[in-house]
Amino acid sequence: MNARDDEHLILFPPKRGEALARLEAFVPNAGRRYADARNRDPGPGLRDNVSMLSPYIRHRVLTEQEVLAAVLRQHSPQVAEKFIQEVFWRTYWKGWLQMRPQVWQAFLRERDADRELLERSPGRRAALACAEEGRTGIDGFDDWARELVQTGYLHNHARMWFASIWIFTLRLPWSLGADFFLRHLLDADPASNTLGWRWVAGIQTPGKTYLAQPDNIEKFTGGRYRPKGLASQAQPIRREAPPHPSPLRPAAALPSRRPAILLLHGDDFAAHELVPPGTDVRAIVVAANGHPDHPWPFGRRASRFVASLAADTANRLTRDGKTKVHIIDVLQADALRRHCGHNQVRTIVTTEAPVGPLADGLQRLTRELAGEGIDVVTLRRRWDDLAWPHATHGFFRFRRQIPELISYNGLGTPEPLSE
Repeated sequence: MNARDDEHLILFPPKRGEALARLEAFVPNAGRRYADARNRDPGPGLRDNVSMLSPYIRHRVLTEQEVLAAVLRQHSPQVAEKFIQEVFWRTYWKGWLQMRPQVWQAFLRERDADRELLERSPGRRAALACAEEGRTGIDGFDDWARELVQTGYLHNHARMWFASIWIFTLRLPWSLGADFFLRHLLDADPASNTLGWRWVAGIQTPGKTYLAQPDNIEKFTGGRYRPKGLASQAQPIRREAPPHPSPLRPAAALPSRRPAILLLHGDDFAAHELVPPGTDVRAIVVAANGHPDHPWPFGRRASRFVASLAADTANRLTRDGKTKVHIIDVLQADALRRHCGHNQVRTIVTTEAPVGPLADGLQRLTRELAGEGIDVVTLRRRWDDLAWPHATHGFFRFRRQIPELISYNGLGTPEPLSE
């Protein structure tokens, strides 16, 4: 293993203590400095203009609520407006997809179909390899491809430029670009990633695309890049009306006075916070991967990162309490069945996973264990339960709810943000 195999773990140490230290260091900059400088990408090692917290928030090593609580202790909602919105963008995307799960399934089908087409086209296969390996000759793009693979991270603005060049200049399938990000980004989740790529391609918001332009790239990279030969137009790759939202299912309640096992998974490594005091939790099980039929994480480096977060979570919970803590490599019925038997329980409590491979795995797990009289109860976080129902249309309508969402989550009194 060469040193670069661990570069993502150096950039994002997989420990909650490191995440908290990073949050503390960022908070003073979360106000006007963040608003003024957040779109600039000065390059690897120079990104103190952004929080670099996204992989921790993605896996809820840090929760959205505690991040904003720390920010709002030092800044007013108006001063920290841009950062607050950035946190809520991820929540919005999850809620949007939660009410339209067919969009995730459609992405998977399109990705698989595009992979099959590649097998019959050596030229396209070679072009894809050049893009993923950073051998296109396009200034900036090649460095971003290599940075992504080596570190598991790209600045948000670079992600938009990269996706636009992938789709409109290189003419590669958007679904394979989204797949490339899913396999390498440490903060990739099905909602933000899939819907972000759909937006760039002109599918998410009908008629609206994102065109990467040399002037914009030069400006926001401080003159590091000014690529030549980029597409001058970005026509939507197809016309597609977004599906209507379906109602969210009601949040489940924890059965009272029933002994249980608590299951933590990679969509929420802080699930123990949801269990009411006095609940008879006989053991805590931390899953480092997804269900065998719905494998996740998708890439090797992301798998190492999530497994390390799982180990850190287990170690902290072991130190903090008397409850037995176990790690299982895969979200598998056999392992959970054994833990239920050892602890004489028939209930597994976990947090609801947003639409994606972990949600699919939990649904499969629930069916597998139900026949044996073991209930899997998925609890929805209050943060999600309050916000997701508002993701019916675009973000700008959702944004109007942010002041009340801040208040309802105990983060202060409602104060209107700017329009």
